[in-house]
Amino acid sequence: MFKEKVEALLNKALEDRNSLFLIDFTISSNNAIKIVLDGDKGVSLSDCIDVSRAIEHNLDREEVDFALEVTSAGATEPLVIGRQYIKNIGRKLEVKTAEDKFEGNLTEASPETIVLEWKAREKKPIGKGKTTVIKRKEIALNEIKEAKVKLKF
Repeated sequence: MFKEKVEALLNKALEDRNSLFLIDFTISSNNAIKIVLDGDKGVSLSDCIDVSRAIEHNLDREEVDFALEVTSAGATEPLVIGRQYIKNIGRKLEVKTAEDKFEGNLTEASPETIVLEWKAREKKPIGKGKTTVIKRKEIALNEIKEAKVKLKF
């Protein structure tokens, strides 16, 4: 009952802020609510506060004692849903599949697949030396074991 009420409040809060989307939602046995959000244009502190208030102000602590934490997906956290890939088009990703590991720029993303591109040095087909070529790999989202944005400093 409590979880359903929190879930309904969360869904309403996200409907009102359609650029935000849910990454994770859990309620522990001692009613510690944890919500992790991401957004098409990022997540601001005020976004987290707004969602937190939309939930907290509609629950009665006299009825059920709870703790509430609303956070944004961290920059170093793996990408977990398709909408996050679309948001990160143009950024460099490290993607691990069961068989291989790729690092490249995310150039395309759909609900089913992503496309990475990167430069590689290969032997010239004719003659000595190497040439730079653009490699391209399409990867199905269901084949990805882990994908992280590579941060530049």
